Amino acid sequence: MNWGKVFYIFFTLMSLTTSVSFIFEDSVIALFAASSINIISSILKMGVRNLFSAELLAGSLVADLHLIPAFFIYQFGNSENHSHLIFGLVIGAIIANVYTLIISIVESAKAKEEF
Repeated sequence: MNWGKVFYIFFTLMSLTTSVSFIFEDSVIALFAASSINIISSILKMGVRNLFSAELLAGSLVADLHLIPAFFIYQFGNSENHSHLIFGLVIGAIIANVYTLIISIVESAKAKEEF
């Protein structure tokens, strides 16, 4: 079993699920958790040397560039006036994480690993 792959898939899934949890529980803690976990996911993907490693990292960086501004707007801005922007950025991060998971599944299907 490739433990590096397990860890970056784990953190990608955690980022996706914590981003979705923000949609259901509108709190700064959920948004901070989603941002932090996604940053960890991006860092882990920097060391990956796979067929679609550039696509994996790009998708994760896109999610970072949605979640980090959403967190700062929520924390330091007027979140009532910008709630549509915050939710739009989080939904964009969710789409980027779904893209990353699809790329990971395609890459796993193309890999010829023996069990």
